[in-house]
Formats: sequence, structure tokens, C-alpha cells
Amino acid sequence: MAERQPSSLKRLTNAANYSRQGFIQAYHGEAAFREEVYLALVLIPLACLLDVSSVERILLIGSVLLLLIVELLNSAVEAAIDRIGSEHHELSGKAKDMGSAAVLLAVTIIVLTWGITLF
Repeated sequence: MAERQPSSLKRLTNAANYSRQGFIQAYHGEAAFREEVYLALVLIPLACLLDVSSVERILLIGSVLLLLIVELLNSAVEAAIDRIGSEHHELSGKAKDMGSAAVLLAVTIIVLTWGITLF
């Protein structure tokens, strides 16, 4: 007999719990993610207080959220690579470097977005 699929609500609940666990693991295990969360806790409320258009506000907040997303993905790549093994491998190094480059681009987007919007 086929196993019964969980309901949509149950799948949504499970997904929310996995996401919560991911946030907690990233916050406790990744110093860079913690620092970026602190940055978000300053910049997002600031974006809400600034006298800017709705589109500018969305861009300011979106750039900060994008950084958090990219950092989570970078951390996931690093964790998966570290799971494979600790010995140096060229492809592992490439993947980690590319993840780091993605984070740098996300930081650049924040600097450009906030800089152009405010100045």
C-alpha cells in the first residue's frame, strides 16, 4: 500500500520548521551571517524611516535581504563541500571562492543601492 502524502498544510509547516532550523544554524555557526543580520537590523528599519519613494525603499530593503540570501547559499555550499572531505581539492576551492565572490557582489549591490539612493 502506498504511503499517504502529507497535506499541504503539513508540508508548509515542515518547510517553515526546516527554514527556521536553517536560520538558527546559520546564525550560530556563521560569524559573517550574524554580522549581516546585525547590519539588516539597522538598515531595514532605517530604510523604513528615510524620506524616499516606495520603490527606493523596496530597493534599499531588497538589497539587504539579497545579501542574507546569498550568505545563506554560500554557507550551504561550504557546508556541503566540508561534508565531502577536508582534503584540498581544486573544485572544492573553486566552489568556495565563487560563493565568496557572490557575497562580495551582494555587498557591492548594497553599497551602490544605498549610496545612489542617499547621495
